Amino acid sequence: MAGGLRIVTEIEGLAPIVASIARAADADTTGLMTDIGATLESSTRERIEETKTSPDGTAWPPNRAGTSILLATGRHLRDSIAYIASRDEVQVGSSWEFAHVHQGGAVITAKSAKALAIPVAGGVRFVQSVTIPQREFVGMSAEDIVAVDALASDYLTGLLAGGIGRVLGGGSP
Repeated sequence: MAGGLRIVTEIEGLAPIVASIARAADADTTGLMTDIGATLESSTRERIEETKTSPDGTAWPPNRAGTSILLATGRHLRDSIAYIASRDEVQVGSSWEFAHVHQGGAVITAKSAKALAIPVAGGVRFVQSVTIPQREFVGMSAEDIVAVDALASDYLTGLLAGGIGRVLGGGSP
């Protein structure tokens, strides 16, 4: 071989890496989805109880009383936050019948009466409609995305570590 250079590298023992990748592709991710669900449920409750912000960080509009409006009706909303995890997905939300009103906002109008009766200090005020502003509580914040990414990375690292560790480290995991 005049004037040339040839380098050949042979890698032995790739079978464990290939097996790890196959194991990752067929893995039951229910445990990962459960961990993600628990993380998102916790952050959703934190938004309701403490931060009072939408997942994008926008502060919720205050109510007239200056209270945490999503806790004012008792603990219906906060206590209804839950997740359902399966192998392929996780769903986080609320089963409380009025949760959607807070999540998306709503306009409530009188239907079977001439006006809505709104209790106010010293009596009742009659109005044609009431606007409930959006106070989005379900969704993924930037911090949630980082947390979910870390959970997924740790999970995949655990699945792949055995095969890769044997090849790179020379021993068993």
